[in-house]
Amino acid sequence: MTVTYSSYLKVDDLLQCQKPLSEGPEHDELLFIIIHQSYELWFKQVLHELDFLVRLFNAGDRNRALHTLKRVDTIYRTLIQQVDILETLTPLEFMSFRDRLSTASGFQSFQFRELEFLYGAKDAKKLENYEPGSDHYQRLQKRLQAPTLWDAFLKFLAHEGHKVPENELKRDFSQVAEPSPAVQKILIDVYRNDPLVSEICEALVDIDTSLQQWRYRHVKMVERTIGSKMGTGGSSGVGYLQGTLFRPVFPDLWAIRSEF
Repeated sequence: MTVTYSSYLKVDDLLQCQKPLSEGPEHDELLFIIIHQSYELWFKQVLHELDFLVRLFNAGDRNRALHTLKRVDTIYRTLIQQVDILETLTPLEFMSFRDRLSTASGFQSFQFRELEFLYGAKDAKKLENYEPGSDHYQRLQKRLQAPTLWDAFLKFLAHEGHKVPENELKRDFSQVAEPSPAVQKILIDVYRNDPLVSEICEALVDIDTSLQQWRYRHVKMVERTIGSKMGTGGSSGVGYLQGTLFRPVFPDLWAIRSEF
């Protein structure tokens, strides 16, 4: 069978995935669905890239690791730009179909939770939102127990000859890693004496910055759309989202800024 553009990309199947629930349906519900489906596709790609990055760190492949980090940051910049499109949705336009979302909420995105766990925001309580034994639950449980991206980077530093403390390399990966003065000293030395690895560090900071920018844009978009109303799915809405702002993913890389 000849491979065509449509058959390779499964375009017919893809275009059947948008199913508005409002009567009519409301004109703007399609935009809301497409934006969030595209988010999920990008989340899939970011997970794909970060899992690859972990393997590159384990293999000591500096150059490809740096390239992959730059790609991930470019994807996040695209996610930030997509908020511009969502912000064309006025409060009245959103309210025209919001009740159809019922208990559905972005908090239920298992891929977003996977990303949180991979970045180090480990929290076993978040598994309670998923059916035990389900594929989503098992994926998150695996991520909860696995080393984070930062753990992979510390292992990479150790392989590069830096004396990363053993307790940092063999910690309980299901817990949130605390900032480490010992690691910060190593990072300062990296910045002063290892230009390529310091560039990798800066690429990690770029991703951290883009993540924080995306969170901020998302919070302001939600605030301008629903104000202080409770979010869908029973979440606290803007209040919860504001609590996630300005939490660095890689705190050690920020802590050293005042030491140069």
